[in-house]
Amino acid sequence: PIKPCILKNRGESAGILLDFGVEIMGGISLLVWKTGVPQGVRVRVRFGESAMEAMSEIGGKTNATNDHANRDMIVEVRDMSMNQIGETGFRFVRIDLLDEAELEIKTVKSILIYKDIPYRGKFTCSDTLLNRIWDTGAYTVHLNMQNYIWDGIKRDRLVWVGDMHPEVTTIKTVFGYDESVPRSLDFVREETPLPGWMNGFPAYSMWWVIIQHDWFIYTGDLAYLETQREYLKGLYRQLSDGIDENGKDNTPEVRFVDWPSYQNQSVVDAGLQALHALVTEKLQYIFTVLGEEKLVRQCKEDRKKLASYNVDYKNAKQAAALLVMAGLKDPVRVNEQLLKVDGSRGMSTFMGYYILTARAMAGDIRGCLDCIREYWGGMLSLGATTFWEDFDVDWLDNAAPIDHISDDETRVNVHGNYGRYCYVGYRHSLCHGWASGVTPWIMENVMGIQILEPGCKKVSVKPNLGDLSWASGTYPTPYGDISVFCKMRSDGTLDVQVDAPKEIEVVR
Repeated sequence: PIKPCILKNRGESAGILLDFGVEIMGGISLLVWKTGVPQGVRVRVRFGESAMEAMSEIGGKTNATNDHANRDMIVEVRDMSMNQIGETGFRFVRIDLLDEAELEIKTVKSILIYKDIPYRGKFTCSDTLLNRIWDTGAYTVHLNMQNYIWDGIKRDRLVWVGDMHPEVTTIKTVFGYDESVPRSLDFVREETPLPGWMNGFPAYSMWWVIIQHDWFIYTGDLAYLETQREYLKGLYRQLSDGIDENGKDNTPEVRFVDWPSYQNQSVVDAGLQALHALVTEKLQYIFTVLGEEKLVRQCKEDRKKLASYNVDYKNAKQAAALLVMAGLKDPVRVNEQLLKVDGSRGMSTFMGYYILTARAMAGDIRGCLDCIREYWGGMLSLGATTFWEDFDVDWLDNAAPIDHISDDETRVNVHGNYGRYCYVGYRHSLCHGWASGVTPWIMENVMGIQILEPGCKKVSVKPNLGDLSWASGTYPTPYGDISVFCKMRSDGTLDVQVDAPKEIEVVR
């Protein structure tokens, strides 16, 4: 028989802290055997993404909250009762007995709520750290794939469409087609009648268009794209009106690229100039597919105007990367002058995919792999099992891992002490889907899998191992999975083996 855990209150409150070992989305099932009190007893249950968050009080300097998902609550339990408690993102749970009593707990089980779908995409290589990073990015997004695609499972349990782009890119890489993508895209469109901006940001309406483009390239679903025609046309007119006579993006407030650059207006301007140029290129392609010839011509003119306006990205890797991806800056020069400088310093969890992509466009795969190990590997070194809303490699200095429960002042409580803007302290999400971009980046650049025609009818497979000796992966497509294995020969050349569905033309 299972021996109960007994909490006894004799002048002091008894409690227990549990570590379930991995971040999950859900709650707990608390099986109580005896309370010794006919009317039951009160227990306080606190969920935490770190041990110290589960030990915290609401508010104060460390800023623990119940925003978006109730994670700190008092519940009443009785003899021989099964109590299902909570729905949030957590790894740790603290249970405290509040009344003068003796509480016998038989079991505390975690309840995992997630979509039961296979991981069609896979990646393994000669570096076990990169394998863990790839898997962690995939799992981070999996937890956020509920009925809609959320940004975070503790906080930001909402459809933030700009943040969705890295998540959708990960979904294509790991799970293939999933209904949560079009459901989320349609939801935010219906919630944003024009002339509104999605989630209040012009940039997020731009990201919505980019996702529509990329989703069509992946699925080849023209019927779905057709349902977006009128909204895309109206949104394009709005965006086009936001280009001033000098070719500068002049879309209105709130002007936003990502949080680390939020207070630097010139960087925001540079990032939005790049994003506007990029979305205009995507719209030109979409309108070509939809047969909107007049709008195709207008997009070409808008892109010329946007390209004619010079911007200063300062030392912001985010804005510089977007300018490279938009074709407005030279990738080799920008990588040498900024992107590769100081390794992963200046990296952003949201913009990490784009910074890595710009560096890959410069051919710097080995430098990217070092950056990935330092940045995403840095989170893992602190005990992360999902990737975070924000991270800075300087946080690693003298940092305690997230399963550390001491108030020892000689080590830094990473979760409680860091964070800015809307994610100060424990409000900071430690499972944020926008941080997963490293997972698709590896498939696109290390495995070298790039879609050349809508519906994956034509795919390029050109691996680049950097400093790896071998790598293997599968990539899901509408026709089935592409499998790739490559290894470095002794003469420095690559041995590449590809197995693809017969419907797909593979360019080697």
